[in-house]
Amino acid sequence: MLSSCVSKKEYTSLEAKHKETQDLLNTATVKLNTCLEDKASASARAIALEERIADLRNTNKNLIESNKDLTMLTSKGASNIEKTLESMKEKDLKISRLYDAVNKKDSVMLALVTSLKKEVGIDDPDIEVNVEKGVVFISIADKLLFKSGSYNVTDRAKEVLAKVAKVVKSKPTFEAMVEGHTDTDPLRSGSHPKDNWELSVLRATSVVKIMLANSTMDARHVSAAGRSEYHPVDPDNKAKNRRIEIIITPDLSELFELISNDE
Repeated sequence: MLSSCVSKKEYTSLEAKHKETQDLLNTATVKLNTCLEDKASASARAIALEERIADLRNTNKNLIESNKDLTMLTSKGASNIEKTLESMKEKDLKISRLYDAVNKKDSVMLALVTSLKKEVGIDDPDIEVNVEKGVVFISIADKLLFKSGSYNVTDRAKEVLAKVAKVVKSKPTFEAMVEGHTDTDPLRSGSHPKDNWELSVLRATSVVKIMLANSTMDARHVSAAGRSEYHPVDPDNKAKNRRIEIIITPDLSELFELISNDE
């Protein structure tokens, strides 16, 4: 089940999928910037062409009046320019649609962040909500979630996680990855969990179970993973490194479809 600890193979697959999605998003962003540059250049050419068409039409009118034999040739030239202009307008429409799709995705993510901050409390120092490269990161300090060395979620944290689940549930097509992170301090010998790998995984799965138990989230869109001590946010601050991160990835199918159709 996706709500339990994933195997190393499954986690590698999930991480590869996440990297692939990030790479696709980066590609889309680069392509959008290129398209916007093309749009600006195309718009300048369109204005020049429109002015040229106007001149040609005036010239055409004069030539037709003075020489009927040139009518067909001049009309054909104007027609070709109009066809070129129409093709440029179609490309401009594709660029506009891609731009709108990116804006829509960004607007949805910003609205999600606003909702999350409103629900969990924007001034809570133990909770951070940010958007990085089109992905929402919710970082919750371990002191809010667990007692030292434990993976049992505290009552206060259950309330917070229920609020997070409520907001995430409102975006049923989004993917949520819950990651457990520890510091570098080893656990006591003979304890359970026996090391930071186990602790990070058990903490992540505990959070997932609480979120699912307190909402109607689709478990198929939620996964848990342990990162142990190997992804610190601040090597000199162990307290900041002990955390749970909930990573929310948007549905990019519409954006990728536009890119594929353009190719």
